Amino acid sequence: QVQLVESGGGLVQAGGSLRLSCAVSGRTFSGYTMAWFRQAPGKEREFVTSIPWWSGRATNYADSVKGRFTISRDNAKNTMYLQMNNLKPEDTAVYYCASKVVAGNARLADEYDYWGQGTQVTVSS
Repeated sequence: QVQLVESGGGLVQAGGSLRLSCAVSGRTFSGYTMAWFRQAPGKEREFVTSIPWWSGRATNYADSVKGRFTISRDNAKNTMYLQMNNLKPEDTAVYYCASKVVAGNARLADEYDYWGQGTQVTVSS
């Protein structure tokens, strides 16, 4: 049974920082592209960032978070991270981690096989 478990969400003031973690269990971490998505109330789930298993430098970011968020992964620990700096109220959402095997468009939620339960991030103004 593959499980993805997010942690690290919370309430923070605008301009602050949070670090999310996504722990993967039930299978090897290598070979999978990992990603973060988010969903705000009344909005569709949207892509935030992704990282392939084979390179920590081939990352992909949504324009709205580029320069503020950093994705990373520790394959030895089966854990992915999302460092979020200079947070804005519009970053408020439930953040989900996801993983997939197949190559393709890392920004498409439908391509991902496994999802975590989500962690709430709330940024106050």
